[in-house]
Amino acid sequence: MSYDRDALIELIAQESLRRGQFTLASGKQASYYLDCRKITLHPKGANLIAAGMLEVMQQAGDLPQAVGGMAIGADPITASIVTIAGQQDLPLKGFMVRKEPKDHGTGQQVEGPVEPGQKVIIVEDVITSGGSALKAVEVARDFGLEVDHVIAIIDRLAGGEAAFAAKGVKLTTLTTIRDFGIEPE
Repeated sequence: MSYDRDALIELIAQESLRRGQFTLASGKQASYYLDCRKITLHPKGANLIAAGMLEVMQQAGDLPQAVGGMAIGADPITASIVTIAGQQDLPLKGFMVRKEPKDHGTGQQVEGPVEPGQKVIIVEDVITSGGSALKAVEVARDFGLEVDHVIAIIDRLAGGEAAFAAKGVKLTTLTTIRDFGIEPE
């Protein structure tokens, strides 16, 4: 499947975007909510997101060795990208960042076929302040992975890009909240 940005925007509008009064994870109030699991776990959405994120990586001209992010939100994105990459014979692997280190077995916080020194990209669904993706960046870097890029589905335009820049991380998003006729809050 090739990337169709307009189809992704339409699917987000139909399946993920809800208007009303909502409390965000940060505790802030918002007049809309984005439940991106409704599209990351949707057959068309998973393919559109993977195709879009792979296109971003390929346009940058430097395909990473792996993609991953904070469990659970980034897991379906990672799986979709790795699946599409495999169909295109691209050597791209996936990994997961646990919220906390495992308390049994090897006690790892980064899971998957990655090793220190590898270049990776963090994937995310929604960027607000960037907190979740920045935690994934920090944990991945502590593990020894090279991270300088985060790719997300949508940016709420609420300060996330500046937070990434402050950590030396480029943020690329497939869409922003303005694509839905909503001004940042």
